[in-house]
Amino acid sequence: MIPNLNLVPFVSVDHMMKLVLHIGVERFLTELSAYVEEDFRRWERFDKTPRVASHSAEGVIELMPTSDGRTYGFKYVNGHPKNTREGRQTVTAFGVLADVGTGYPMLMTEMTILTALRTAATSAVAAKHLAPKDASCMAIIGNGAQAEFQAMAFKALLGIRKLRLYDIDPAATRKCMRNLSDQGFEIAACGSTEEAVEGAQIITTVTADKQYATILTDNMVGAGVHINAVGGDCPGKTELHRDILLRSDIFVEYPPQTRIEGEIQQLAPDHPVTELWTVMTGQATGRRDARQITLFDSVGFATEDFSALRYVRDKVAGTGFYETLDMLADPDEPRDLFGMILRAAKPAPVDEAA
Repeated sequence: MIPNLNLVPFVSVDHMMKLVLHIGVERFLTELSAYVEEDFRRWERFDKTPRVASHSAEGVIELMPTSDGRTYGFKYVNGHPKNTREGRQTVTAFGVLADVGTGYPMLMTEMTILTALRTAATSAVAAKHLAPKDASCMAIIGNGAQAEFQAMAFKALLGIRKLRLYDIDPAATRKCMRNLSDQGFEIAACGSTEEAVEGAQIITTVTADKQYATILTDNMVGAGVHINAVGGDCPGKTELHRDILLRSDIFVEYPPQTRIEGEIQQLAPDHPVTELWTVMTGQATGRRDARQITLFDSVGFATEDFSALRYVRDKVAGTGFYETLDMLADPDEPRDLFGMILRAAKPAPVDEAA
């Protein structure tokens, strides 16, 4: 996009919002979902490693890197549930996409908004392969920052029109209902988790507390549902009762990471799970029958961020939805970096003709 080697395209929060609105939320999620699925289908080409995490009593800071051999991407992301008490986001993030051949960054972007979009897109992609056919109703337990994105992604990819919402904080549910009021949903605010899951073919759990929690108990989950477990994403943080896991066919992104961070940290290290990419490529079966309980134990993986970075890079090209950062040293002579510093101290030449 930028001919000058020192300049790196940067998508700010403002530009990301404008890009999303320019494209349209549902179209953005649909197109992003296609990138996510494309990269899952070429899973074996990627370098894969569990994210590098620095845990504290307050939260976690993580780096999520991957490469397909031609392009490298990483995301910096935090998770601090207590932040909301101080008016801060629980999750913030930024990311970089770089050329493997030169090591030069090709894009830097905010990823707080983009992570919410890619998380929802990944959930919907998984549900496309795992949820009951013709599902029309989804329960969303936890109505914080991620809830609306989940609803919009499931509407865009699966045609979900009915939502049943519950949060321990009624203000969060009211916020969610307000934001989705003009988006074509039939919405019910519920007084409990039990009420919310009644009649839902898809149950999404997306809570934020960093603790072992039991958002869903075994008696709440009937035959045939698909559970989209999003909130459990670090050691010591879960949402589902163990008995639900034992009744479900479990699908994951990257087992070495999910066994540490996901719902399956409650199970034996060798408990059988199915990698999502194998379902997409036809190497494994997703939903077999109408009574099967499927569980997508979603913790988020670096390839999904890679997909999101690729998508944004493609979409912002030729638009005004980015600025440029003077981020890389580019001396006239590549070996004369020190000389570039010295030359910067000299006054600019005077135009005598002026």
